Amino acid sequence: MASLSPSSRHLAREMVAQLPRDARRVIELGAGTGVFTRAMLERGIAPQDLLLVELNPELCQYLGRHFPGSHVVHGDARDLAGIVANAGFADANGVDAVVSGLGFLAMPRALQKSILEAVFSVLGPDRPLIQFTYGPVSPLPRTLLGELGLKVRRAGIAWINVPPAAVYVYTRARSTPVRAVRVDAA
Repeated sequence: MASLSPSSRHLAREMVAQLPRDARRVIELGAGTGVFTRAMLERGIAPQDLLLVELNPELCQYLGRHFPGSHVVHGDARDLAGIVANAGFADANGVDAVVSGLGFLAMPRALQKSILEAVFSVLGPDRPLIQFTYGPVSPLPRTLLGELGLKVRRAGIAWINVPPAAVYVYTRARSTPVRAVRVDAA
């Protein structure tokens, strides 16, 4: 868990406001008690178009009871590609957004990297990872973002949250990855 208190509706609205206008298929990582889930449903995302991934088994059961129309998976964000494949959740263009309540600040860099690689392996081109943090800067180090070809922008602050929280949006720096190719000298 990233916080001792649940996220506020104000933070949930700020997070959901960052979804692409045409977002349909959305994954929520660390869905917890469903504060962001409720906000996405209120925004018009259909329950069957939500994939909720939660590592805590008790919270996963809670989510299953309270959001029966959604795909609820007890799983690890590092295994997101497999989770999405097993659920038949993404089409050839990937998913439209990932909303995250994960506590990246408390994670070692290697774990952050594994999760980001998994997230961007299922996201469609130009689609966002939406993340919040209680810290004053992005919870993911710029060196890691550069290494993975990602960019970040601070999208807003939920002042009426205890503590106040900032929302960040991460996207690929390029719509398609550029791969290095070795050219042998003739």
